[in-house]
Amino acid sequence: MSTSPEKPRDDKPTPPERSAVILLLSDLGDTTWRMFVPTIGLLLLGVYIDSTFGTNPWGLVTGVALGSFIAGFLIKKQLQKV
Repeated sequence: MSTSPEKPRDDKPTPPERSAVILLLSDLGDTTWRMFVPTIGLLLLGVYIDSTFGTNPWGLVTGVALGSFIAGFLIKKQLQKV
């Protein structure tokens, strides 16, 4: 009679598997904030600077350009993790 070796006992609970839909929605949410928060935030900051200092449209243009650059950088970093 042969005995099978016992599996080492693991006291750590295994995390539940996440469904494909949940993973897709989390990736979409992560990408969305990376795209829109820097762009919209710096756009609004540019509009505020334009209205305060009377520099129309340079604050807005600079804010959109800088926000787009930051968004592209954040998305590039996200894609490198995959």
